[in-house]
Formats: sequence, C-alpha cells, structure tokens
Amino acid sequence: MSYHKSYTNPPSNPTQGLKRPRNETGNKVTVVLGAQWGDEGKGKVVDLLATESDLVCRCQGGNNAGHTVVVEGTEYDFHLLPSGIINPKSICVIGNGVVIHLPGLFEEAENNEKKGLKGWEKRLIVSDRAHLVFDFHQVVDGIQETQRQATEGKIIGTTKKGIGPTYASKASRIGLRVCDLLGDFKEFSTKFKNLVEQYQSMYSSLTVDTESQLKKLKEYGERLRPMVRDGVYYMYEALHGPPKKILVEGANAALLDIDFGTYPFVTSSNCTVGGACTGLGIPPLNIGEVYGVSKAYTTRVGIGAFPTEQLNVTGELLQTRGHEVGVTTGRKRRCGWLDLVILRYAHMINGFTAIALTKLDILDVLDEIKVGVAYKINGKRIPHFPADMELLHKVEVEYETFPGWKSDTSAARKWNNLPQKAQNYIRFVENHIGVPIKWVGVGKSRECMIQMF
Repeated sequence: MSYHKSYTNPPSNPTQGLKRPRNETGNKVTVVLGAQWGDEGKGKVVDLLATESDLVCRCQGGNNAGHTVVVEGTEYDFHLLPSGIINPKSICVIGNGVVIHLPGLFEEAENNEKKGLKGWEKRLIVSDRAHLVFDFHQVVDGIQETQRQATEGKIIGTTKKGIGPTYASKASRIGLRVCDLLGDFKEFSTKFKNLVEQYQSMYSSLTVDTESQLKKLKEYGERLRPMVRDGVYYMYEALHGPPKKILVEGANAALLDIDFGTYPFVTSSNCTVGGACTGLGIPPLNIGEVYGVSKAYTTRVGIGAFPTEQLNVTGELLQTRGHEVGVTTGRKRRCGWLDLVILRYAHMINGFTAIALTKLDILDVLDEIKVGVAYKINGKRIPHFPADMELLHKVEVEYETFPGWKSDTSAARKWNNLPQKAQNYIRFVENHIGVPIKWVGVGKSRECMIQMF
C-alpha cells in the first residue's frame, strides 16, 4: 500500500525515495442535490442509491430538512439522520457542516425506532467539528421572525429550528461544537453560559434555565460520545481505503442556497455541490456523479419570489394531487409550472451529471402542461437568473405548452410504459437543460422510480 494513502501506516523507512503513484484519487463520491426550492423528492433518490451504498453522508443544514422514505409500506421521516440509516449495511455520517440539535436527533431516532428502525447507534458517525444547535437558538429563531414581521411586515418563513442563529454563532466565532461538549465539561459550561448571556443582551425577552440545559447536554454528550469521530480523518480513510460506494445527501436546494438562492428567502448554508466538500472535508477531485432532483412541476414553501407560481385552479390541483405539505413545518406548499430557467441555473452551479424528475404522475389529469423556458422584463428576454429579488418579482415567464397525456402513469415501471406525450415532455426538459434524465418518478414507493440508463 502506498504510504500517502493512509496516515495510520507511514513507511517503515521514510528516507526511501519511493516513486509516488500517479492518478490515485481514491473513491468517488456521489452527490444528490435539490435543484429547485426543496421538497423535490431527494429522499427517494437517496434511498434508491443508499441500498447499495457503504457510506451515506449529510454535509450541511440541520433538522430543517425533511425527507420522507417509504419502505415496504412504512413511512419514515428524517430530518437530521441521513436517510440511508434505513439500510442496515450502510454507515451514516453527519459531517462538520451540519448543525446538530441533540434533543431533536435522539427524538427523531426514537420515532423511527417505533416504526422499525434498528441498530442506528452502531451505524452513525458524527463529526467532532459539527456545531451544536441549542434550544435557545430555536427560541431566538422565533423572536427574529416576530421582529421581522414587526419592522418589515414580512418574515423569511424559517422552520424555527434554530438553524440560522446557529450558523450565525458559528460565523461570529462564538458557537460551540461537538468536540467542546465532549471535552472538559467545566470549560464547556463556561462557554455555554457566555453564549447565553450574549444572546440575552441582544434579546431581552430570552429566558434560559442554564443549569437544567447543561445537565441535559451532559447526558446527551455521553450518549453521543461512542458515535463521534474526527470527520476529516474518517472521510480520508473512507476515500483512500478499499473501494466503497459513498453517497452525499444534500438537504434543502439550489434556490435556497445562502449564496446562490433567492436571498434573503434562503437557508443559512451552502446546499449546492461546494457544500459537500466543505461540509465533510473532502476534495473536489473526489466528487463523482452529481445528481440533481427536480419535480415535474415546481413548489416553494414560505415566502419569496416564484415566477411560475399558479395562484389558480392549476396551482390548487397540483397542491392537492401532490399532497404538497411540508414534512418539517406542515405548511402548504405553493405550486406552479416547471421552471427551466431555475433548473439551468442550478446546473450551472452544480454541474449535474444526471437528473431525477419526480412526481410526473401528478400531471396525469391535466389537459395541457406548461414549462417556463425564459424570463422577460418589458417584453425582452433576460439572459440570466436575477440576483435582485425585486427584479425576480417583476419577470414575466415565457412558456412552452404541451398537450396533457390524460392517462395514469403510476403503474409505469419502464420508459416504454409511459405515454408518448409524457415521453415528449421529459425529452423536452432533458434537451433544454442539457442534462440526461436518469430517473422518472411516478409514485411514492421505491418501485415507482423508472430508471432510464
């Protein structure tokens, strides 16, 4: 074994001038990312791939994500745990870029245990560099939303899970990490109290029972301890050890990315492909396939610009037929036609190697189906997706219209089972974005994903 591969086996004689092997990049990582505003069905694609993955990783976000996976008729809900945890052969990793609410993590695991999840504690690895979400971060999240409503008359529509305030603590260098919790507890307690005081100086209504919180945190820390590893070394060994299938499960989506999304109506992390590198400590060289997931239409939860939104019977039909309600918040999702401007934009950032198009069956009853292909302002096409939200609110969408196929696609299991008009719709989308569609989803369960190649 060449010595640069493993830190645990340095050469017995380091002065030997060994020739370094060329082009040994190690195992490649497959990344699954949302290509719209979230809720595209990433969990389903991850679940499909996780059945043959050795390692399934989360790299950003927290329990603001919501992935539903149906296995043998049982519906599992995941928010913080990688959805690969259902596969008894997979090891799951929560990377340094994830923010972890410990009560939420254990509660989620227990809820899924009741449904039949087994042995998760033996198969979960948590990075010691991940930041912790405290209960008061969640309270602050709510206070901030109330203040936005009072001062600006509008909210961002956060999940109130404390994700934004935790990333803010991280960026302000006052956050606390898993390694702090598992280190000297006296030291941790002091830092925790200082952090609480800092937040109380900003939010006078914030009350925190510090001693009771610390007592609980100490207990959670001990439960977590056996799962904690140095994430960087762990991932390095996974990449450079024996061949492994490694999957990274993105949370949220391209249009919710803190840099590239519809700011400020975004999440507080990078949910585009770069987040996989920074959130796990892996080099770009090890990124292999990048799969984008998109619905056959568009949805958005909360507020913010949504050019193809249909505030009419079509929008209502998509909402009811698609059961468009948030897994994490229970909020009704806003619905509209598929927007290829945002899919092309997401592809520019992520470099998708293939796409999964989900929930095609929801369109089965429509007489005609529209697809947004360009944005116009004052009748003129604009060449890019605008950064300025005021501008995005003003765009007029140029549509291509397709005849509906008016038949049930939910039983289709092969490309040839799909009606010709549905095939035409899929091919148009594929050609317009310039990325092959690898899966088409026509229902909730695993079997409903038609694999094209």
